[in-house]
Amino acid sequence: MESQVVLFILYSIPVYLVAFALYIIRALKGPTISDIVLAIDALTYDLAAFLVILSIFFRSPILIATAIVLSLWVYALDIYVAKYLEAREMGG
Repeated sequence: MESQVVLFILYSIPVYLVAFALYIIRALKGPTISDIVLAIDALTYDLAAFLVILSIFFRSPILIATAIVLSLWVYALDIYVAKYLEAREMGG
C-alpha cells in the first residue's frame, strides 16, 4: 500500500509542474485583471495541494501548516481583489 502511495505521488509531481507553468504563463499574459487573479488563485491552491503531497512524501507535517496558511492568504487576497473590482477602492 505504501509503495502505491509513493508511486502515485511520483507520477503526480510532473502534472503539478506542468500546471504551475501554465498558470504562470496565464498570470503573465492574462489580458484582464480577472484572468490574472484567477491564475494566481489556481496556482496558489495547487501549490497548497502540492505541499500536502510533499508532506506525505517526506513525512513532514510542518508543510501542511504552511499549505493552510497559504490557502488562507489567497482567500484573503480574493476578498480584497473582489472588493476592489466591485467598488474600485481598497481598505476600510
